[in-house]
Amino acid sequence: MQQREHLLLSPSLGTQRSVTSFHFGPEGTGRKVYVQSSLHADELPGMLVAWKLRQRLAALEEAGRLNAEVVLVPVANPIGLAQSLLGLSLGRFDIASGHNFNRHYPALAETVLAAVSHRLGQDASANVACIRQALRETLAARSPSTELDSLRLTLMQLACDADVVLDLHCDFTAGLHLYTLTPQWPQVEPLARHLGSCAQLLATDSGDQPFDEACSQFWLDLTRLAEAEARAQERPVPSIPLATVAVTVELRGQDSVSHALAEQDADGLIAYLRETGHISGPAVPQPPLPYPATPLAGSENLVAPHAGVVAFHCEPGTRVTAGQPVADIIDPISGQVTPLAASHDGMLYARARDPYARPGTWVAKVATSVAFKTGKLLSA
Repeated sequence: MQQREHLLLSPSLGTQRSVTSFHFGPEGTGRKVYVQSSLHADELPGMLVAWKLRQRLAALEEAGRLNAEVVLVPVANPIGLAQSLLGLSLGRFDIASGHNFNRHYPALAETVLAAVSHRLGQDASANVACIRQALRETLAARSPSTELDSLRLTLMQLACDADVVLDLHCDFTAGLHLYTLTPQWPQVEPLARHLGSCAQLLATDSGDQPFDEACSQFWLDLTRLAEAEARAQERPVPSIPLATVAVTVELRGQDSVSHALAEQDADGLIAYLRETGHISGPAVPQPPLPYPATPLAGSENLVAPHAGVVAFHCEPGTRVTAGQPVADIIDPISGQVTPLAASHDGMLYARARDPYARPGTWVAKVATSVAFKTGKLLSA
């Protein structure tokens, strides 16, 4: 194992933060896995899972069972981790800019294609190696102007050439669920099974370039641009696979921090990497999938129409039917009780943590098979 420190741009005189990465297994094989946790710094279950993974990866490295380099970043956001107000952690948004720490990662397909299009051919493996080298060079040439920019750049540099990118988050109160690109679902389904994920939310573009999509959607965009360019120039379309599988794994809720859960999740991640061949050893049998994959555009937010106390009827991870009450909004002054129900059958996968609702705020999220949303699909 190697430990490396990546200095961020200093935000003020006398102050400088860094990101720590741990590197396991052989480098330079062309195979790589990247795992980071707590990019939203107030989402801590992933940090404990990363600690468990560090121990497992060290043992696997010692036993010679790692077939790829595995990069682990247990604290992906030292900026947000230091933010608090009156004892309350503020790890989702950068106080200096108001930006969500998991949005606005660079979209680099056009820049990279301009650098490599004349070298791409029908050898997919050679194309991937060429594209990844250009991607590394493109990122190395960027100059961040803020501490947040330097954090984004550092994380992208660590992850850009990985086969598998796992970004460990959590929701407020939730069952374990995940987000990934629609065309990559067949590759991600074993992960969902090994983790026991209750909802699998798929999209090709959820909006605002979150970290996982900046890593994987790059290949979708590059393929589309390369095809258009080749047809315009009447030459063969180069062979470009979707070379990075990226997944946002939501490790239940913010209070889901325990040794038992972290052990379970670390085991699930290792089982998946054995299945992908990045770790040697017999494959672990896949458990049943708790709920089918559904479009992110079919995720229904149940919204409070007025202020009141929230009383839930269902726990996250529960299948619900259309019209079934999921929660009541209760006004103790007027006595008004407003039940909230999904419009379609689905899986209740997340709930608000605050038991007091304000008008227009979401109270629960239900994954349904009916895609009815357009535009940006992620919350702020």
